Amino acid sequence: MATSGATARSVTDYDWSSTRLGSPDAWPLPLRVAADLLFNSPLPALLAWGREPVVVFNEAYGALAGPGYGRAPGGNVPPVMPPPLAVAREAMERALRGEPAVQPRAALVFVRAGGRAEETRDLYLTPLRDAGGGIGGVLCTLAPASSQPAEQESVGALRVLVVEDNLDSQYLVCEMLRAFGYEAEGVGHPNDALARLAAGHYDVLFSDVSLPGMSGVELAREALAGQPGIQVIFASGYGDTLLRHLDFPYLSLQKPYEIDQLQGALAQVERVRRTPR
Repeated sequence: MATSGATARSVTDYDWSSTRLGSPDAWPLPLRVAADLLFNSPLPALLAWGREPVVVFNEAYGALAGPGYGRAPGGNVPPVMPPPLAVAREAMERALRGEPAVQPRAALVFVRAGGRAEETRDLYLTPLRDAGGGIGGVLCTLAPASSQPAEQESVGALRVLVVEDNLDSQYLVCEMLRAFGYEAEGVGHPNDALARLAAGHYDVLFSDVSLPGMSGVELAREALAGQPGIQVIFASGYGDTLLRHLDFPYLSLQKPYEIDQLQGALAQVERVRRTPR
């Protein structure tokens, strides 16, 4: 849930006239959506777009890296590769081939006014498609370092089916899930979701409550009938108002939710899955 009084950021909040990217009006849609996700992330993150690449970063990353790196949003080819991208070179190459990659406990060194500063972070690299369907860039998110990297890998095995009829929201959710190591597929209509469920196994159904033709609750019942072990997470702008008295277990997130809330719900699903029955 967003912090009370907080205002969502957008690419339009920044002046891009002196950057290599130019006006956001001419950007491909995937870049605009990814940049909006970047600027609203509570975690430090940067986005490398293009083969040179042009690097964009959020306020949280600017605060972590220090004033020597420049002010958000960036938007130019940096003279020196940012520490996360330099350290995660192999993971970066994988992401550029279209594979989400994770580098746990990366040792990062930043140069600040007081001298060298060392940070240990888990890096999540997500490939971003361009307008033609190729890999246009990579989103790199810096999460707090995991104390149990092996457990993080097992969490990444979850297969999540995202059902959201707003295509921009669907894209954002899937990119967030892939950034944190999950396998995510998105559809916009319940009929498409039922077809995917009939064709393959999923660990989690992450569905909006309000959908065209069938509610998320009805969809969840159909999913549970076909895959009794599937875990259900609802997203709703009405909280639990439409979910009272359900006869099956579920988790719910109230829109707008934060990345760490989504992570927390999926971590809870993973704990349930590990519990002997």
